[in-house]
Amino acid sequence: MSEKLISRKELGSKSTLIWRIVQALVWIVGLTILFCLIFFPTIGIHLFWNILIPVAPALLVVAVGLWRNICPLASTALFPRHMNLSKRKKLTFKQSGRLNLIAVIALFVIVPLRHASFDMNGITTATLLISISALAFIMGLRYEWKSGWCSGLCPVHPVEKLYGLKNRINLPNAHCGECHRCVTPCPDSTEEISPLSTQKSITHKISGFLMVGAFPGFIWGWFQVPDYAEVPNFNQLISVYSYPVLGLVATSLIYMIAKVFFQEKVLLPLFATSAVTCYYWFRIPALFGFGIFPGDGMLIDLSGTFPAWSIMATISSTTIFFFWWIVIRKSAKTSWMRRPSFAKR
Repeated sequence: MSEKLISRKELGSKSTLIWRIVQALVWIVGLTILFCLIFFPTIGIHLFWNILIPVAPALLVVAVGLWRNICPLASTALFPRHMNLSKRKKLTFKQSGRLNLIAVIALFVIVPLRHASFDMNGITTATLLISISALAFIMGLRYEWKSGWCSGLCPVHPVEKLYGLKNRINLPNAHCGECHRCVTPCPDSTEEISPLSTQKSITHKISGFLMVGAFPGFIWGWFQVPDYAEVPNFNQLISVYSYPVLGLVATSLIYMIAKVFFQEKVLLPLFATSAVTCYYWFRIPALFGFGIFPGDGMLIDLSGTFPAWSIMATISSTTIFFFWWIVIRKSAKTSWMRRPSFAKR
């Protein structure tokens, strides 16, 4: 194994303390956002949906290991293990694959509901976050280290594996002091981990296909639907899902046809780039008042201050950057984090 093995002792108590402080601060930020969603919903919605979430994809592309170290849901899920409260059950390979597939399906089910409720309603968003946090905590109580939530049932984890293909910042693991082989392959310490890295079971194959082939179209379809301020009727609820489904079917077909002519290792970075660039192509204009549906997902209205070409220049720049970072840039094989020393059996 080419990666350097590093133990908690080698990391140092001072470095560990710094990571714990950062984790605590980020967790407090998350709690503050939750508080705002309940009591100051307009502020909470802006903080969560219009600031935190738009930053997340870029962070996953550039430094997914940093996010894995400080994610407040990860801290919540791993709290039982740090406090020796976890039952530390081992997941089988098949169980892990099922959790990964459920995570992908949950992502595809939850995200369209933003248009129906979450983007406009602080209470429903807060309820979603509380429910997910409780589930993460329960998974941490039952399963060993990151296997149950961070590398299993978390809906963000499939996106981490797609966007983190060309991770450059190789960090120490701030949660795992020793490697207990809780999941194989370990997404944190396996070089060039991707949605296609594990395809030995049907559930792994399906989840990998959905994230690589279907996800770019799903993102495109999501941006073709407006937010519904009131409780949507049946037809509107159908439209919330129909466009994302139409998009994911289209890019899935493109992916299947392309696989006839090109290897997966060629297609993987192209489809990952398509997904993240599509997101910012629509999301950046919406944030600043230039979106397809005026007011939807807007952080601040700059449409009367800056010309439209400035937004086009911005999204063109992000497209070029992500294409260079993921497809063109040559980089040494690395993992999101350095694997800690293996625990003694």
